Amino acid sequence: MNLEELRKKVDLTDAEIVKLIGRRLDLSREIGAVKTKKGISIEDKNREGDVIQRIRELALSQKVDPVEVCNIYHHIIAASKNVQGLTAGFQGEYGAFSESAAREFFGPSIQAVPYETLKDVFNAAAKEEVSYGIIPVENSLEGSIDTSYELLLGSNLKVTGEIELKVSHCLIANKNATLSTIKKIYSHPQALGQCQAFIKHLNCDLVPAYDTAGSVKLIKNKAIKDGAAIASARAAEIYDMTILASNIQDNPENFTRFFILSKYPVKPGGDDKTSAVFAVKHKPGTLSGILNAFAEENINLTKLESRPTRQKPWEYNFYMDFEGHHMDPGPTAALKKAEEFAIFIKVLGSYPKARGRN
Repeated sequence: MNLEELRKKVDLTDAEIVKLIGRRLDLSREIGAVKTKKGISIEDKNREGDVIQRIRELALSQKVDPVEVCNIYHHIIAASKNVQGLTAGFQGEYGAFSESAAREFFGPSIQAVPYETLKDVFNAAAKEEVSYGIIPVENSLEGSIDTSYELLLGSNLKVTGEIELKVSHCLIANKNATLSTIKKIYSHPQALGQCQAFIKHLNCDLVPAYDTAGSVKLIKNKAIKDGAAIASARAAEIYDMTILASNIQDNPENFTRFFILSKYPVKPGGDDKTSAVFAVKHKPGTLSGILNAFAEENINLTKLESRPTRQKPWEYNFYMDFEGHHMDPGPTAALKKAEEFAIFIKVLGSYPKARGRN
C-alpha cells in the first residue's frame, strides 16, 4: 500500500472519529437536559474519574499509550461539559486570575461569566444563573480574603472544589508606551501590594482598581497613554496591549487559593478536605475542647484562623480546614463531639483536595 492510499485511510479514520465525537456530544446535550430538569449538578467529578479510568483500561487492552489517550479524553470531557451548559461565574473582567483559575479547574471550554463583585458571584450561583461560582479565598503572601469568608458564612452555597493558582504579574500598557513614559499604575490593591519592590523604582502614582484585568481594560478604553496596569499576561493578550515587564511580583512563590461554589454538595471521594466555621462558648477550655475532639479522631487540621464577627467588638469566628469528608466516620464523630463546646458549627463544604498547584 503506497503513501497516498495510507493517507486516504487516515482521512477516513479521522472522519469516523469526528463523527463519533459528534455523537458523544449529542448524548452529552441530552444528559445536560435531564440534569437541568432534575436539578442535578452538571459537574460530576466521580463520574469523570470513572470515565478516565475506563478509558485507561481500554487503552491498555488495545496496546495504546494510556497517558496520550487520557490527555485526549480530558479535552473531550471538557467539550462534553461545555455543551451541557457548564458555566462558572467569577469576579472581574476577562483575563482576571479568577477566570484563569476557572479555566484551569474546569478546562478551557468552560463558559466563564464575569461579575462586578464577589457578592454578585454568590448571588448568580445561588440563583443558578451559572453552574458554579469561583472565588479567591487566600493568597500565600497576603493571607485570607475577608470578603470571601464573610460571604461564605452567610451563604447556603457549598464549597465543592479548590485550586491553587500561581500568580505571575505583568506591567501592561498601550502600544508605543515605555517604562519611562508611565506616570500612573492601576491595579487591584492586592496586586499593587505584591509588586512593591518593582513599583518603587518607577516613581509612579498608584491608582487602586476593583480588578487586575479591569485595570487593563480601563487604560485601553480610555486610551491612557501615561498609565500602565498590573495584571496577567492573558489580560494583555485579550485586550491587545503591550507587556512592558513580566514576573514583577516581589515573591516568585505567589499562589492564590480559590474555592468552587455550588448548590449541590460533593460526595466522599477518598482524598477530601473539609472547610468549616465555628464560634466557641465563652468558657475556659472551649477552644481546646474543639481541637481535642479532632485530635481524638486522629484528624489533621490544615488551617485554623480567627476572624472578627463584625457584630460585637472582640468576638471571633474560627475558620478551619481539616482532612477528610465531613460524612466520613472520623470527621462526623469529631464534629459531634465539638458541638459540646461551640455556639455553632457550620460546614462550608467538603471537596477533593487541590490537584497540585498550577
